[in-house]
Amino acid sequence: MKANKKAIIIGAGPAGLTAAYELIKNSNIKPIIFELSDEMGGISKTINYKGNRIDIGGHRFFSKSELIMNWWSNILPIQNDEKGKNLVIKYQGKTQEVKLPKAGNDTDEVMLVRSRLSRIYYEGKFYNYPIGLEMKTINNLGLIRILKMGVSYSWAKIKPLKENNLEDFYINRFGRVLYETFFRDYTEKVWGVPCNQIAADWGAQRVKGLSISGALTHAIKKQFKKAKQTDINQKNTETSLIEYFLYPKYGPGQMWEKVARIVKDNGGEIHTKKRITKIITKNTRVVAVEVFDESKKTKETISGDYFFSTMPVKELINQIEGTKVPEKIMKIANGLPYRDFITVGILVDKLSVKNDAGSNKILDNWIYIQEPSVKVGRLQIFNNWSPYMVKDSKKIWIGMEYFVNENDELWNKSKKEMSEFAVNELASIGIIKKKFVRDTVVIKIKKTYPAYFGTYGQFKKLQQFIDKFENLFLIGRNGQHRYNNQDHSMLTAIEAVSNIINGKKDKRNIWNVNLEKEYHEKTDTMTTSSKL
Repeated sequence: MKANKKAIIIGAGPAGLTAAYELIKNSNIKPIIFELSDEMGGISKTINYKGNRIDIGGHRFFSKSELIMNWWSNILPIQNDEKGKNLVIKYQGKTQEVKLPKAGNDTDEVMLVRSRLSRIYYEGKFYNYPIGLEMKTINNLGLIRILKMGVSYSWAKIKPLKENNLEDFYINRFGRVLYETFFRDYTEKVWGVPCNQIAADWGAQRVKGLSISGALTHAIKKQFKKAKQTDINQKNTETSLIEYFLYPKYGPGQMWEKVARIVKDNGGEIHTKKRITKIITKNTRVVAVEVFDESKKTKETISGDYFFSTMPVKELINQIEGTKVPEKIMKIANGLPYRDFITVGILVDKLSVKNDAGSNKILDNWIYIQEPSVKVGRLQIFNNWSPYMVKDSKKIWIGMEYFVNENDELWNKSKKEMSEFAVNELASIGIIKKKFVRDTVVIKIKKTYPAYFGTYGQFKKLQQFIDKFENLFLIGRNGQHRYNNQDHSMLTAIEAVSNIINGKKDKRNIWNVNLEKEYHEKTDTMTTSSKL
């Protein structure tokens, strides 16, 4: 491979920054990143509001890929006060020793080991997520409803539906009654359309192996587990059932800010407030991009040898020049839908809800709001992600998550109106009292969730058209219009860089990330170096 080649990378999210890091570490190709905002990490950034930090959407640092787990801990080592010893923590009232793969120093640039707890809030009561058959769940739901769920689940196993849509997918794994109780309304809050209008692909990529039988098996194994030690990698545990995860001390953006520093310190370039306005092609190659400087209001054309795109596919297709985009491909691209996102941060003195011991100290990372009377979909308790996310440890820092469409009723509310609306909703379902609210902030993020309806069913045709450009690689969540976690987005970048280094033209390995089981449990995809 010749020296002095350049890779143009659109976007400084997990996929874009991973591509830049891997190019620096494993090649002599210079990465040049153009980022529209002035922040690193995409939706994995951390927003600092008056010393209180917000994680957009919540980012557990857990992966079935050993490669990704090692990648993260190489950037931010795992915190451990006594090197060489495992960490002893309390989880749901029980003391357990967590086996750590690597010990780090007690500094700010570390990953914390955190306990995972997510619950559903429904009819004013808490239910563990995923739903199990704990005595509390049985008491909350009542014997009649439990029996109906059992019969419904058994019928789904005896006579499964053909999975034409997401509703069929859920019913096959949980039964119709459980689906209608705990999955339907929440999922429709997220996507804004009925589950029977959403492709089953979403469930296959997000829910994967989770089912009633899987949750019960996991619960039984936990009861009979003799050892008190758990491997933080949890490779044999379904993602939704993990008990621990890693988390940067000051939120996910801390990881990506450090990766950005490493990239720049080793000769890469990162330019912020830059919008890509043209993708200039010639024959089967991309030769340059037109870049608009949002600050100076100027344009320039930047050439390159390789191009990585994490921008929304819809925008990418509309910016191609030099090659005629077929009308049917343009129609597919323009029909791809997205859901947008509003986070309302609320600082309160205390919560109104109580835990099982009668205390107001709630240990949840996430609380899924199943109540149909409100529009909020999910809550984050940032204190429980990392205590360093909150300026005053005596306060509770909540993130209320709303799934919206750009320019709909909620999106168009002023920040003051949206704050008042969110506080009123949270008070109406008994989570807080308004008199204890001390501050609020509203954050809006566009195109957070690529959606699996509209023209998504024809996406394969668009993919085939894009793949004809041999030096263009679509990576990440919006780049592939796929609801990837950040580890999947990273793997798409790693696979793309591997293809360049190895001269591989076939891009199926990039698209197969988060589709085939082998990519969830992959330990290595390319020759790596430890020079950084």
